[in-house]
Amino acid sequence: MAIVLFAVTFFTCLAAGRQFAIAFANGQAASLDEFEVSLKLLYKDPTALAPGIPFALALMTILLVHELGHYFACKQHGIRASYPYFVPAPTLIGTFGAFILMRSPIRTRRALFDVGASGPLVGFAAAIPILWYGVAHSHVVRSAGASNADFVFGAPLALRIALQHFFPGHDPQSVLLHPVARAAWVGLFATALNLLPAGQLDGGHILRSVSPYMHRLVGAMVPAFLILLWWNNSEAHVWLMWAVILVALRFIRTPPVYDQRPLDFPRVVLALAALLVMILCFMPVPFWQAAGSN
Repeated sequence: MAIVLFAVTFFTCLAAGRQFAIAFANGQAASLDEFEVSLKLLYKDPTALAPGIPFALALMTILLVHELGHYFACKQHGIRASYPYFVPAPTLIGTFGAFILMRSPIRTRRALFDVGASGPLVGFAAAIPILWYGVAHSHVVRSAGASNADFVFGAPLALRIALQHFFPGHDPQSVLLHPVARAAWVGLFATALNLLPAGQLDGGHILRSVSPYMHRLVGAMVPAFLILLWWNNSEAHVWLMWAVILVALRFIRTPPVYDQRPLDFPRVVLALAALLVMILCFMPVPFWQAAGSN
């Protein structure tokens, strides 16, 4: 099943990548109309999806590295875990991500930290060189912004740093991202979602391993914070959705951790590194519908 889902997700990412590649080649922002064409090519002529290969390979590499980080951390601590399952989706980015299933409990705070932190940290480490390669092959186009786009993508701090290096003084919305850079953007967004410090997300595991009390306190506050982000900008629908998801997750029983020995110093440093990664990846408004688009 894991192999089948991987293959299907690769094709949906090809469809997403093709529309980014076509838009980039034409000096235009991504188009929903072109994305619909790509979806039809999935069954009409899959070979025509070849321009989407760079995006698909880059994105699936980031997601695979993230999940393998979790997988090998589980193996290190004797936790039975599945191979990564990818989730295909006929969306503008081609996937809803990936996950592993843990089939035995996490018994120590240090194992909880290692399992939670390994995925986002190694996934971020994989995303950064991909991001910089993609931004280096991007270019400034006057019409790349909201004026002719169906959707406008936000720019996390990690992307802004790369853009400032290669295109100093330019507005991020004036830079048309190469499809590989767009794949890295998706990877950064997925990392930010996973690092939300609540529930049984990766960020929740990390915070719980540092302080179970702070996990309960902050975990209750995060949904309210996300709702405030949506309230401040109604285009940030994604945060309202995630607030609802996090509230629902609070009704799922959290397995106890029996070994409560605190984290050692190297893990505390890595916890701070995970916080920094969260800051670099988070966007108050990840994407929004451009004014005048249908």
